[in-house]
Amino acid sequence: MATTADAPTLRALLGRRDLHLRLEGDASELDAALDAPIRWVHSSDLADPTPFLSEGLALLTTGTQFEGAEDESGVYRAYVRRLSARGVVGLGFGTEVVRDGIPPALAEACRDERMPLFEVPYRTPFIAVARAGAEAIAAQSYARRSWALAAQKAISLAALRPDGLGATLAELARQLDAWVGLYDAAGTLTREHPAALDTTAAAELGTEVGVVLRRGARAASSLRIGGTAFTLQTLGRGGHLRGVIAMAAGDLDQEGRGVVTAVVAMAGLALEQQQGLDRARTLLRAGLVNSLLGNDPALARRVARDLWGGLPPPPVLVAMTDAAAGRRDAVREWLELRADERRGGLFFGRGDDGLVLVVPASGSDLLEEFAERFDERMGVSAPAGYDAFAVAADQAQLARDRPGPGVTRFEDVAAAGVLSVPASPEARTVAEATLAPLRQHDREQGTSLLETVQVWLANDCSHEATARALGVHRHTVRARIATAEKALDSDLGSFAARADVWAALRLTS
Repeated sequence: MATTADAPTLRALLGRRDLHLRLEGDASELDAALDAPIRWVHSSDLADPTPFLSEGLALLTTGTQFEGAEDESGVYRAYVRRLSARGVVGLGFGTEVVRDGIPPALAEACRDERMPLFEVPYRTPFIAVARAGAEAIAAQSYARRSWALAAQKAISLAALRPDGLGATLAELARQLDAWVGLYDAAGTLTREHPAALDTTAAAELGTEVGVVLRRGARAASSLRIGGTAFTLQTLGRGGHLRGVIAMAAGDLDQEGRGVVTAVVAMAGLALEQQQGLDRARTLLRAGLVNSLLGNDPALARRVARDLWGGLPPPPVLVAMTDAAAGRRDAVREWLELRADERRGGLFFGRGDDGLVLVVPASGSDLLEEFAERFDERMGVSAPAGYDAFAVAADQAQLARDRPGPGVTRFEDVAAAGVLSVPASPEARTVAEATLAPLRQHDREQGTSLLETVQVWLANDCSHEATARALGVHRHTVRARIATAEKALDSDLGSFAARADVWAALRLTS
């Protein structure tokens, strides 16, 4: 963050030739202390002035509090330790007032505490040193305010460019002289300036952004990765976060925070305006899905060609997923990003029964990535042309509704047979009624008709195989099947009757 005035530090104060100040000791050993910012310059000859001081001060003294102490090192050491613990950044000793030169014991105590000690000669009034410090602080404050005003003006002008949001972030990065990145609602880094982060930092930062977004509350937070401090600012309303701005900047002063707040407000407004456009896009996509479900891809082809580079080339895979309402923004933004990357390689839109995704037959990797990222259950059709889109959508819905996580393909469902398809509650009710006579007979007579019929059907209605499986005589099996036919009032010698009972057993197992 550039300014037009030197920072008010002890080094800058000592550099004022008109004050004739002289640093006691080796400056190279005190680099960090000399460059610490000074918040004020104060004078006191109290033996313990710390109750009246705040951190970041430079203290001036004539040493009257040391009269009678001679060169007792303990007195000076205790004095300097109190100042250091209070956060005093430097001590100025006025010479030729009480004594000539700086007391050696005081110089030794300051060296031990790494407290910068400087001489203020008799000809330099303390008020001149204090005024110089105040002028430097005022100049720095004015420079910071001027910078903040200029930065906000530059950012406002950047917001008027065609890519207002991207230009705003680039300008913020320039003004802060730091890396700035924008993460969308899905936690994906969509913009960054000026250069990419290293892989480790990017991974850790992405994880933290994901945590912030899942929390769903508006917040500012900070973290340190390696030697770099990062600040995160959420965008959007609580419960409806639109993204996160991340900056490789640690503690910002009031002016810096003001500039960041302005950018966050503008970015939030831009994203809210974008939301209206996104809503219109969503409705358009939904309309095109309905057009495809009518097996009439002409309209969808024309619109998709102009807006998204065309529909995926046939044969295509049609996928269907629930895409929970609470994550629709994150899902949509992720899909929009992937659609931009794969021009004409992905189409998506919401139908009556869920979110529909269309990819080329070779693009199933994207479907797997989606299901894993959002932990969604997804059904995928067999490859199909657009003239059979409705059938493919039915296949995808059927596969999606199968129990189990992740991606389910229709080919796997079909390979398991017709009876593997989840039955309706009505079908289960009929199945229970079909088998009720067998259950009742077993319960009342202590028989095993239901088990025998099930094993008999599973062994292709072979009495001998059934007898071996049950460990009984084949005549026993024959007698039980005859009893079952009477209970069911059905001839199990016919294929239709056997199939009906077999289906009932599968539906109730």
